[in-house]
Amino acid sequence: MTITAQRPVTLADVQEAADALRDHLAATPCIPSRTLSQITGAQIWVKFENLQFTASFKERGALNKIRKLSAEERARGVVAMSAGNHAQGVAYHAGRLGIPATIVMPEGTPFIKVELTEGHGARVVLHGATLVEAQAEAERLSREEGLVFVHPYDDADVVAGQGTIALEMLDAAPDLDVLVVPVGGGGLIGGIATAAKALKPGIEVVGVEVAAYPAMVQALAGETIQVGGDTIAEGIAVKNVGKLPLEICRRLVDEVLLVPDEEVERAVALFLNIEKTVAEGAGAAGLAAVLCHPERFRGKKVGLVLCGGNIDSRVLAQVIMRQLVRESRLIAIRVGIPDRPGALGKITSLIGEAGGNIIEAAHQRLFTTATVKATDIDLTIECRSKKHAEKVIATLRDKGGFGVKVLAGGVE
Repeated sequence: MTITAQRPVTLADVQEAADALRDHLAATPCIPSRTLSQITGAQIWVKFENLQFTASFKERGALNKIRKLSAEERARGVVAMSAGNHAQGVAYHAGRLGIPATIVMPEGTPFIKVELTEGHGARVVLHGATLVEAQAEAERLSREEGLVFVHPYDDADVVAGQGTIALEMLDAAPDLDVLVVPVGGGGLIGGIATAAKALKPGIEVVGVEVAAYPAMVQALAGETIQVGGDTIAEGIAVKNVGKLPLEICRRLVDEVLLVPDEEVERAVALFLNIEKTVAEGAGAAGLAAVLCHPERFRGKKVGLVLCGGNIDSRVLAQVIMRQLVRESRLIAIRVGIPDRPGALGKITSLIGEAGGNIIEAAHQRLFTTATVKATDIDLTIECRSKKHAEKVIATLRDKGGFGVKVLAGGVE
């Protein structure tokens, strides 16, 4: 099937969805973050949608769509295409209601999302390299097997379900000046903008996309959509925005900002270190926007939608370590030393004296420009801060007389 013209989504639709969904979803908190506010210069409130059962806001729209199916449609079953979070939302609530579910996912979908979707009882079909190709397969299955197609974002009931987040945020913090919302296909921001602007016309609604996937920015500008590449925010790495969300965004969304992957990684690490909560790349995009565009939000009461927490554990581990390098809490250096007994011991003693902790050490005797009577040693050192890292390096240079080259870690 192909999405055609749909009825508009209204505040009444969102309010009706909220009443229907209230007893079936987690009441996720929307609370202020003192530390993130200090870092950004804005008054930050965070809506923790990563605390839903499937760790994503997608449950809202999926359940709002599924609950409206007729008995005959429920018997036939549903099909959806998704990179992961919509898949879990559909699979979980379909399974809970006894409805057969088939989910088509791109072949590169993170394993954790495939595993969790299957764990909810759904049949998972891996097809294609992109959501566009997965959608084509889902539409084929819908036609051939008579399944009801549940679109992840281009559906009025789905959009209304996602909009319930805005009701809860404004109930918790009525004085919010701006809502910052990750944008993939546009269902989330479409629903939030519909509800928020109806309740509080003066509030700003700002979308966020990663720089590699500016589909909504391009669509709003009437440009040909050209996106692609690797990103940590695969949940919003969408090549085609929905027709219905696009129409809503044209009317109600104030701006869509772009953020680089590096800022998204930083935001994931900040959520973990400060709020002690796990955010996937898409979930951290809102914070990344505030970090990347501080003047846009300084002094304002800002509501961030932490929309999901389904991140692969290996990716999360890499993000943590890479952030330690950016903060100079891990540094890599190369030290040139004479190749004779005691030289390495002197280096380790000086590093210990300065309070550094050696994580790894490797001699470079062959692949080096040093003379045959000298050697390079590569060291990875744990430090407390950038200032401390500079002290460790200064100790080696000044007290030991060693030549030190910084390989990584943000210090000179």
